[in-house]
This record gives sequence, structure tokens and C-alpha cells, in this order.
Amino acid sequence: MEENKEKDLETLFADAKVYLETRIEYTKLSAVEKGSKIFADLITNAAVIISFVLAFLFASFTLALYLSTVFGSHTAGFGCVAGIYLLLSIIVYLTKDNFIERFLVNIFIRKYFDKVADKKEFDEDKL
Repeated sequence: MEENKEKDLETLFADAKVYLETRIEYTKLSAVEKGSKIFADLITNAAVIISFVLAFLFASFTLALYLSTVFGSHTAGFGCVAGIYLLLSIIVYLTKDNFIERFLVNIFIRKYFDKVADKKEFDEDKL
């Protein structure tokens, strides 16, 4: 009977060791997966942001050149576009605390929780 208890205890320790090793491996793989998702998300977001910046830049030049032909002066056209940007920056500065920051925070939080919800649904489907 004493020998049987020792074998059971050894089996229990062996099972616990295997469980811990499996859990550590799962944690490592989960961290790699999350890191890969974050990196892929950063790359795609950077590509989208660069595309928007380039489109905005070319649209600005187009508007400035169009206004230059309307006013008959390159200086007036580009100055008008600069004035529009100055006006936009003042509006953004005055409304950033009440509207813009809250809006951006809500978007980022929603995006994070959507990714977490997708991960939980994916894990539940595996089980």
C-alpha cells in the first residue's frame, strides 16, 4: 500500500510537470501569435496612413495649382491653401479636448476589444 502511494505521488508529479511544460509552451506560442498580430496590424496601418498622407499631399498640390489658375498667381493659390490649413488647424486645436480625443480613444478601444473578441471566439471554436 505504501508503495502504491509513492507511485501515485510520482505519477502526480510527472503529470504536473508535463502540464506546466505544456502551459509554458502554450503561453510562448500565444505571445508569439499576439506579437505577430500586433506587428501585422502596425504594418498595414502604416501602409494605409502613408497612402492617405500621399493622397492628401497630392490633393493639396492640385488644389493649390487650381486656385493659382483661378487667381492668376501661384503665390495667391498656394497662400490660399495655406490659409485653409491654418483655419483647419485652429479648429482642430480648439475642439481636440472635447471631441477629437474622445472620438479617437473610443475608436482605439473598440478596435482592441474587437480583436480580443475575435481571439476568444477563435479559442472557443477550437475547444
